[in-house]
Amino acid sequence: MPTPFDYSLDYRTLDLREQPDLYRVGKGEQGVLLVQPYKSEIVPYWRFKTPDIARESSEKIYQLFLDYKAQGDFVGMDMARKFLQMGVTRARRYANHRTGKKYDGPVPDDQKGRSGAHGRDQLPREEDPVKAESARIFYAKYLEAREDPDYKRMKKDWQAQYG
Repeated sequence: MPTPFDYSLDYRTLDLREQPDLYRVGKGEQGVLLVQPYKSEIVPYWRFKTPDIARESSEKIYQLFLDYKAQGDFVGMDMARKFLQMGVTRARRYANHRTGKKYDGPVPDDQKGRSGAHGRDQLPREEDPVKAESARIFYAKYLEAREDPDYKRMKKDWQAQYG
């Protein structure tokens, strides 16, 4: 089983390009908004408001994925993959909930920073076909990254070496 993402590290001061051995893949999108310098390199391109914007964004992030691959930078590849995945999930969230809020009410103080309902009711869904199309665009690029044979090999090797 892969080692979980390590939230105990001080990501504000870490440069994981210089210390890649500290990176853990974790599950899904874990750490996507923490790991530097990749977050700062990728987040300016991460947009999904319309299908045209999502297409341009996902293509740019996928190109970054390929650039990291050409450099043999697995951490960068995985972070680009996570941003593509987050493009799917966030666009889908707004496709289902116009405000982006899935649950009613604030997150209880003892649950801040965790995902899930935490006893709150889910708000009614309102399908937005524009955001749904943005999610589909990101999903196609996410699959390209996730299924890339070099990425899969590098991920397996990374997890064998670092957990």
